[in-house]
Amino acid sequence: MDFMLEEELLDLMTFCLQNPDSAEIGEKKARITEIGKLLYDDGGVDAMENFFFVLKNRITQEIDKDPSSLRYLWNDIDEKWIH
Repeated sequence: MDFMLEEELLDLMTFCLQNPDSAEIGEKKARITEIGKLLYDDGGVDAMENFFFVLKNRITQEIDKDPSSLRYLWNDIDEKWIH
């Protein structure tokens, strides 16, 4: 499951970063939030941090964009994740 979620998050975040004006952004961001909740349910804030660290490195290397601007999508999941 983790690998599939990582790949899905990679695709979603990459899309959002490359297509900021797309009509699909809302649904993509909603799915990023849903996956954040799944990660949290499975491993808490540590799982969220670990996934985001890996995704940030991959996305930065692959498309030279920083996905940190999308961290806020997980802010309402746990008070320890306010970015």
